[in-house]
Amino acid sequence: MTAASEENDYEARLLVVDDEPNIRDLLATSLRFAGFEVFTASTGNEAIREATEHQPDLVVLDVMLPDMDGFTVTRRLRDRGEQYPILFLTAKDETQDKVAGLTVGGDDYVTKPFSLEEVVARIRAVLRRTHSGSETAVDSALVVGDLRLDEDSHEVHRGEVNIELSPTEFKLLRYLMLNSGRVVSKTQILDHVWDYDWSGEVGIVESYISYLRRKIDVVGEPMIHTKRGIGYVLRAAEGA
Repeated sequence: MTAASEENDYEARLLVVDDEPNIRDLLATSLRFAGFEVFTASTGNEAIREATEHQPDLVVLDVMLPDMDGFTVTRRLRDRGEQYPILFLTAKDETQDKVAGLTVGGDDYVTKPFSLEEVVARIRAVLRRTHSGSETAVDSALVVGDLRLDEDSHEVHRGEVNIELSPTEFKLLRYLMLNSGRVVSKTQILDHVWDYDWSGEVGIVESYISYLRRKIDVVGEPMIHTKRGIGYVLRAAEGA
């Protein structure tokens, strides 16, 4: 349970932002039933006010709002120093929306139409990653097992071994470490790691996973695993 909700019996405090009353009310009711404390907003300006007042553990934010889009809301919150995670609700198959959301500081997305079970699962996954995930923040570093990635110095070490990575390899490893223990698809990796205007195929992901393995896994027990037909997962090596 996060600090904002320690004084209550709630799993976490959420802000749900959507201008469609039916969707907003359904989400709020379902999330309360799942054990969350929930506040709601129907516009971007209202979302900023509610977020500032209630300091949620996570914001569920629709991209399309009547006064400003969800990306603008996110930028304004980040400019104020607000760092709670944001889960975007996007139109079906709007890949540019997904990539743009992650670029401005979002943490994940769910496409409409969605299942309530998926929304709850995504919320819990984001909260685990950002508050108590497998990775451990040490200063500016991510740590999974004996693998350490320092975002400030742009250095990667496995144990005592310094590993030289290209900028794209670094971004890919960072994404895998942020999602350690969670299987991510090639499409998710492509959306999160490559620039939004990248028009290549998912085959580029396979190539860079191979590059990373040659540098990361050769140092010790394998950490990057393939889930056939699904994607890839990074886990701490046994005994690390």
